[in-house]
Amino acid sequence: MRITAFRRLMAEEFGEVRAEMLARDHVLSALGGRTVDQALAEGEAAKRVWLAVCDDLEVPKDRR
Repeated sequence: MRITAFRRLMAEEFGEVRAEMLARDHVLSALGGRTVDQALAEGEAAKRVWLAVCDDLEVPKDRR
């Protein structure tokens, strides 16, 4: 998954403003205590980050 696709999914699921806030501020234990932005900047795969967000924020399986 490309980062652009990841950002689109985030915006579709949470709205643009909330998606940006979550990516910047929400720390995920599944990502080693990093935020989305930190994990992506450090080379974490966008798909892994998306699945971590989905698990943490209980996104229904049909929207993953």
